[in-house]
Amino acid sequence: MLDRKAITAASKTLHDHWRAGTKFSGLDESLRPRDRIEAYAIQAGIEKYSSDSLFGWKIAATSEAGQKHINVDGPMAGRILAETIIPDGGTASMAGNEMRVAEPEFAFRMRVDLPTRSTPYTMQQVLDAVDTLHPAIEIPDSRFADFVSAGAEQIIADNACAHLFVLGPAATVDWRSMDLVEERPVITMRGDKFIGHGKNVLGDPRAALTWLANELRQLGVTLKAGRVVTTGTCHPPLPIQSGDFCAVDFGPLGKVSVGFE
Repeated sequence: MLDRKAITAASKTLHDHWRAGTKFSGLDESLRPRDRIEAYAIQAGIEKYSSDSLFGWKIAATSEAGQKHINVDGPMAGRILAETIIPDGGTASMAGNEMRVAEPEFAFRMRVDLPTRSTPYTMQQVLDAVDTLHPAIEIPDSRFADFVSAGAEQIIADNACAHLFVLGPAATVDWRSMDLVEERPVITMRGDKFIGHGKNVLGDPRAALTWLANELRQLGVTLKAGRVVTTGTCHPPLPIQSGDFCAVDFGPLGKVSVGFE
């Protein structure tokens, strides 16, 4: 089992590579997490380097395509740090980004806390705690040179490949009455159009949100009011390059966009 000193050292290593935009082969064996609990403990240490309060949470690998992209067999949670936020319509730097993909996502902002407890939250209980729904774009990346072979525990420790995030405006329609499973956002980039699908997000974006609430519950972490949860890509990760502009139209739910340099 990793002791506190090893967990702190692993967190610092990952954070330093993220800030420098550099990659490495993997954590030293003495610092490598052996299970999800140790992995999340390392990830939590990365948050301590942020000068601002936590912006929210991301879910990686909620789709089959997303799981194949990083070679894992199920979803995992990561922290969205305040300094990683790109304004809607803004420009994201490609410096140091080797993953180079954009992911259109459904994001939820919480209205009230979901504290830790012994019993799982139901989907309805989680939805009752939500304030607003937003279109979003995640721009993930890994600190590992070969993220495909890093393994789930190292990927979790690596903040579940969190890097940059774009949050669109809150939907003004009654999204609670809509079937998010069958929503099909249209992504436009380089003159091409791609069609996402709500069902790609763990079968239902609301199910993904519920998974996140219960993942945090099991970790003893409260999902706090005001935090944003982005639920995973609704389209296979889209390759991006400098000069691209990615615009996503979620229909009645709104639009979000970002450029890359």
